Amino acid sequence: MTTSEHHAQHVAYGADRLTAFNAAGVLSAADVHVARRVAALSGAPVDDDVLLGAALAVRAVRTGSTCVELDRIEELAPPTPDGAEPLSWPRPGALREALTASPLVVGAPSGPLRPLALADSDEGPLLYLRKFFRQEQSIRRILDERAASRPEVDPAVLSAALDIAFGDGDAGGYDRQRAAAALAATSWTTVLAGGPGTGKTYTVARILAVMETLFGGDLRIGLCAPTGRAAAQLQSAIGEYRREHQTLRSDPVAVTVHRLLGSRPDGTFLRGSGNRLPFDVVVVDETSMLPVTMMCRLLESLRADTRLILVGDPHQLVSVEAGAVLADLVDRDSTSHVQAELPDAFVATTSLDSADFDPAEESSLGRGVITLRRGHRYGDRIGEVAEAVNAGDADRVLELIGAGAGSDHPVRLIPPDADDSVRREAVEWARSLREAAHAGDAHAAVVALRGHRVLCAHRDGAYGVAGWSRRVVGWIADDLGGGLGADRWYPGEPLLVTANDRAQGVYNGDSGVVIADGQGVAAVFERGHEIKRLHPSQLADAVPVYAMTIHRSQGSQFGTVTVVLPPPDAELLTRELLYTAITRAEREVTIVGTPESLRAAVGRRVARASGLRTDLTEYVAPGGGSA
Repeated sequence: MTTSEHHAQHVAYGADRLTAFNAAGVLSAADVHVARRVAALSGAPVDDDVLLGAALAVRAVRTGSTCVELDRIEELAPPTPDGAEPLSWPRPGALREALTASPLVVGAPSGPLRPLALADSDEGPLLYLRKFFRQEQSIRRILDERAASRPEVDPAVLSAALDIAFGDGDAGGYDRQRAAAALAATSWTTVLAGGPGTGKTYTVARILAVMETLFGGDLRIGLCAPTGRAAAQLQSAIGEYRREHQTLRSDPVAVTVHRLLGSRPDGTFLRGSGNRLPFDVVVVDETSMLPVTMMCRLLESLRADTRLILVGDPHQLVSVEAGAVLADLVDRDSTSHVQAELPDAFVATTSLDSADFDPAEESSLGRGVITLRRGHRYGDRIGEVAEAVNAGDADRVLELIGAGAGSDHPVRLIPPDADDSVRREAVEWARSLREAAHAGDAHAAVVALRGHRVLCAHRDGAYGVAGWSRRVVGWIADDLGGGLGADRWYPGEPLLVTANDRAQGVYNGDSGVVIADGQGVAAVFERGHEIKRLHPSQLADAVPVYAMTIHRSQGSQFGTVTVVLPPPDAELLTRELLYTAITRAEREVTIVGTPESLRAAVGRRVARASGLRTDLTEYVAPGGGSA
């Protein structure tokens, strides 16, 4: 690509107010072009401030938000270079007034086109592209309708079902996992939140066993997740529970949300308000990755008497598309002033009187939100660091972690030039992989594969996957010799699948390892207690994996992880990214970076504007109707 072609992709030409905002990097060329086109289609004059608002609304969706917070638009501005003219931002109040008179909000004489929606909230005025406003409003309406009633459940039958799935409930006091099952049985919508290792999938399997008892065994279950890999992991976990405990008779198949809804090649869906899903229970795992558009379609596709269970960690990285629905729903619950009563059957079957509640917990339960708190995956000290990261307390994080490679703390920070300990870890990981692979021991090989992983914020550059992969490969070649690149596939080669392949049963993000197999080789992948075996040539999209992005690591766990932090000014360096990376580890975390980068990560949250967390009132022109 030539310099001029690259420039043309990022610069929008024109004489209106948007040109300066494009040149300053606030708006992309696409934001500008869409806003100008929408204004032209209205057939009416559009104020320059309104045109800027429209471009900012387009930008919001592009960057993961569903709306623009008008009171905070100046926060979008990058630092003004020395000697440069500062951008002329409209005052929020004046911009709101201009929007209330704009044909883009209230309609034009030439036709009904109203591409923007303006709403007032507890957090100030919000500006939307109307499509996303309607989707948020649909989500809000359906959830409120579902929360207005409760399933009829016999407390005695529910108590017996809980005892079968969890054991006698009288002995152990208040058990949040048992309470989650009781809540799911007595609510049409349940949000099951919790960090890694809190037993969310364990709890889902038991919830389904409880539901089977309530339905007399005739239960139609829909299992889904946003990605094929997450769906495969859910399927494996449910199947493993079914085989080990024999209390779950159903053997449901987990699919992607797109497949559950009947995605068509043209982007439309088979399922919707006119063609509902047939299930009695729908479970959505890894809900934090579900964008607002898919959540809207899913809710519209449910029958009113279908129990919906949304499972995920609201602190993890969110969808690459617009919206952070799970976090919004949890935040919406915590900020609501409405007191919802707990269902009688729930109270009768859980030991609430023995619980050490914080003031908001009973209110959360009344709205169908429960957070599992005890971590089972990683040690308490890793959990402490993760909680301090979530709280945004950089001083506490630095106080908790060990300093230097010799620290015995399970989370330690080392400078970028002190990577000897990382080298030793990577080489020992490769050695264990080779030994198991050359022996043809598939189980030992996949166990060794998840023993360690290098996680990076970026794909490219010295701090990214590409740079660190070269570094790790160099260490292994120098210290172990041979095996690297001698053949297309060699025993001990770790693989990362980069595209879904339903025919072969592997999915984007799956990790496997090549092992010796008779006179040839095989690629093996872990599926619970089972091993999936393919010839490497059957993998159309797979690459060697010596480091991977933190985004790709979501849903995975490793014995130890090395987290590579970029410089403090890197935009990807956020609290959610650091939390996700740290909580991939079972035993130890080595953070390669500076205290300044760590502070920057803890202090910078993923900023996604949304109206789902608060109550909204749409602006409607006098005498006009709502959208």
